[in-house]
This record gives sequence, structure tokens and C-alpha cells, in this order.
Amino acid sequence: MSIVIDSHIPFVVEAVRKEWPDVDICPMKPDEIDNVAIRNAEVLIVRTRTRVNADLLAGSNVKMVCTATIGFDHIDTAYCEAHGIRWMSCPGCNAQAVCDYIEEAIEEIQNSKFKIQNSSPTIGVVGVGHVGSLVAKMAERKGYKVLLNDPPKGIGIFLDFIAQKCDIITFHVPLDKSTYHLCDEVLLSKCKPGAMIINAARGGVVDEQVLLRSGHPYILDTWENEPAINKEVLQKAFRASMHIAGYSVEGKRNASQMCLDAIAAQFGLPRIDLSAYSYPGSVSKHSGEPWLAAVTTQLKAHPEQFENLRKHYPLRSDEPA
Repeated sequence: MSIVIDSHIPFVVEAVRKEWPDVDICPMKPDEIDNVAIRNAEVLIVRTRTRVNADLLAGSNVKMVCTATIGFDHIDTAYCEAHGIRWMSCPGCNAQAVCDYIEEAIEEIQNSKFKIQNSSPTIGVVGVGHVGSLVAKMAERKGYKVLLNDPPKGIGIFLDFIAQKCDIITFHVPLDKSTYHLCDEVLLSKCKPGAMIINAARGGVVDEQVLLRSGHPYILDTWENEPAINKEVLQKAFRASMHIAGYSVEGKRNASQMCLDAIAAQFGLPRIDLSAYSYPGSVSKHSGEPWLAAVTTQLKAHPEQFENLRKHYPLRSDEPA
């Protein structure tokens, strides 16, 4: 059995080589994963940087695709299903990490010139799945009134009402036809003056050009056309980061574990417990310092390094320092 894996996915290669010695695992950089390279592999383990479609899979021996991410809009699921290729994602794997990111964002808003004067601040959480549910609970603990909306599920308060009432609106929906440019000119025109917009979901959920023109302050972790992000949108952002909201040691381990569990179940292999494996790089724990501001400064200084900064970002820990 042969596995091709994105070399930026931690824990898996070491664990497989140790505990599944009969499995051939080949780590590759994302730009090396192409139709020729994966032709004889039975399993792919990828991230969002690999487009899994007919161009990649046609004529290959691939039987299973695992993405170590919550989202799966980079996978042509219809093609996979039509060709008997099982695919899976990792919903909820880094939900706590994204929630921690939003908490940091809120704290930096509160300590800035955008400090909310409202004695009963209100936050709108759009998308109440794994991440949004945690964000809602966290915001309530911080004293916010929370309004919920989930367009794909058709539940919660109307978006128009959220726009009119909320001091902060944060998006946590998947990207599909129903959520593409969900935050558009119509919605932004109904928002309270000075309302902060946060997108740590997927690039494309927010129409960035409209957001730029709207005058609303904003925080972006996910962008349209990553990694070639719009530099004007970047420079006008209150806070900005390189798609790292979900980057924590625990989140990465959870995703890798979910992928290996699925492979073990599919191919009758013994389960590997990744809790015994440590992350080999440096870890930046929450320290009370405004770390998102530091990330913003770094990205604004070197927007052309978006992908490199993302690749070398030191994973946070979900545990307090």
C-alpha cells in the first residue's frame, strides 16, 4: 500500500513509518503533488493547497483522499464519488484553535481605537457549526449578547437583523454556492456604522472589494485568491493573517488523527494513537501579548511572502501559558 502526503502535515509520516512498516508513505511538497507523482498511490493526504480533481486523479490508482482540513471545497467530490474514490475531511479538528483566534481578535478590538462603547456589545455569529458554536459560548462568557445565524442550515436570526444590531459580525460558514459573497454590498449597507467584520471561514465568503469600499473595519484570516491576496485590502485591514486561525498543535494533531483513523478503518490497519507523538517545531502559547497585531505587521510588511509565512508560522497551543 502506498500513501502520498503533503509534507506540511505533521505527525503522520513518523507514525506510519513506525507503526505501519509495510505501508510506503511518500511526503511531497504541495507543488510536487501532480498526476504523475500520485499515479501509483492508493491514498492521498492533502491540505487546501492541493486541488483534487480529474486533472490530478485521472488514470491513478487512488482509492481514498483525506484532507487534513475542515473545508473540502478544494476536492471535486462529485468526481471522486463517480469514480469510487472515498474522500473525507476533518470537521471540527481545529475548532478550538479558530475560537481562540476570534477571542484574541475581540480582545485586540476592545483595546484599540475601535473599542466598542456600547455597554451591551452584540456579536453576530454567522455559521454555528463546530467553530461557531464555540465562538458563541466564548463571546457569552466575555459578556457579549450573541445573535446566531446559519444560512446553510436555515436557522437563527435573519442576517438583516444581525447587520442592524451587531457591533461585530464573524463568519464561520463553509464555502459553497449559498455562501459565496454572503457578506456583500447589500448586507454591509445594513450594518451599524463602524461594525467590525471578521472572516476566518473561507476566502470568498466576504466580497473583499465591497468590504474595502464600505468603510467598515475588518479582520481577515482567509482571502480570495490565496496566496496572491489583494494588497490594498490587506493594508486597510485592522488585523490580518495568512490563513492560520486554525493553526494549533492540538488542531493539527486532531486532523492527522482523524485521517489515520479513516485510513485504518478503510484498509483494515491497526489504529495509531498520535498522542504519543510530539510536534517537532517551536510552539507559541497564549501569553497575553497581542500576537495577532504582530502577525498583521509581519504580513503587511511582506504580503508576497504569504505562503512562506504561513508555512513557517509557529503553531499555537490551545492551553494557556
